[in-house]
Amino acid sequence: MNTSPQSDARLTDIAALIRSGERINRDNVLYLYEHADLFLLGRLAHEQRLIRAARPEDLPGAPVVSYVVDRNINYSNICVCGCRFCAFFKAPDKEGGYVLSHQELGQKIEETLALGGTQILMQGGHHPDLDLAWYEDMLRFIKGNSPIHIHAFSPPEIAHFAQLERLTTKDVIARLIAAGLDSIPGGGAEILVDEVRSKVSPNKCSASQWLAIMEEAHSLGLRTTATMMFGHEERTEDRIDHLLALREVQDRTGGFTAFIPWTFQPENTAIDARPLTSVEYLRLLALSRLVLDNFTNLQVSWVTMGPKIAQLALRFGGNDFGSTMIEENVVAAAGVHFRLSQADIRKIVAEAGFTPRQRAMAYDLVPEV
Repeated sequence: MNTSPQSDARLTDIAALIRSGERINRDNVLYLYEHADLFLLGRLAHEQRLIRAARPEDLPGAPVVSYVVDRNINYSNICVCGCRFCAFFKAPDKEGGYVLSHQELGQKIEETLALGGTQILMQGGHHPDLDLAWYEDMLRFIKGNSPIHIHAFSPPEIAHFAQLERLTTKDVIARLIAAGLDSIPGGGAEILVDEVRSKVSPNKCSASQWLAIMEEAHSLGLRTTATMMFGHEERTEDRIDHLLALREVQDRTGGFTAFIPWTFQPENTAIDARPLTSVEYLRLLALSRLVLDNFTNLQVSWVTMGPKIAQLALRFGGNDFGSTMIEENVVAAAGVHFRLSQADIRKIVAEAGFTPRQRAMAYDLVPEV
């Protein structure tokens, strides 16, 4: 870390820009990321979190930290992508592949509702043999039987459906909305730089297509989230370019509800990378809050970092504790098995000095009982 007087002076100038509400450019972002110490990043990020994520419900000294009660349902693990970072998928000709039946899906949703859940996050592999009508039938089945929000189908899945059906991605999104889709998760972003994507997920949609699909969804009235999986084969500059690309789309649409960065889990994958440290995670999280000046919500990742680091992350720009994860399979396949109940999350948030509140997908708070 460079701590020369010249370095300190520039950091002081960048910090002043941020505190004045000015947007920082790519050069300043890179300099801040490479030269600021962890505590400066955390202090600046927490200051901006208190401004940007302020709520009328905030109590003096104990702002709201939200969380959602939901379940990650993977409707199928059969996938033709072969992404090098994925330990979950099964190739079509391999044992262990599955496709959930409507009965199995209905049972999972009933369990979610019984636990106070408000939504399901539903994603799956790029199955080569399921047509768009199959997914429409699944959505109609859910909506016909359950009062639950469907947060489903990441941009790569939508691109896959469009390719199979020879439709535009916008037409696919419109058909999914008509069948019951409520919002789109930010999965499949990995790093939004094609040089990186060509190495780790060469069979998925490009960075520009991922961004375009999100912009199309916003234009059709859907809210979406955005993610970043970092710590595999990307450079520091790639992480920054990912953030800046999201910022540009959000400037145009305002359709992203939240940003969720999480660290790559290398176990059982085809990428030989060292696991990132907690400090590296906190630095990126804090930087995200400073760069994404048009995002209200920044979600911490207890699923990959564990509850204690996630609790600390609430002082590094985070204002949302994510999901109770009634079910989670993808990260678990990479050897990570943290589990938290709703009571656990509320206790962790309160012990950190914040007010825990359950939310829905669009960050409206669920009434307390």
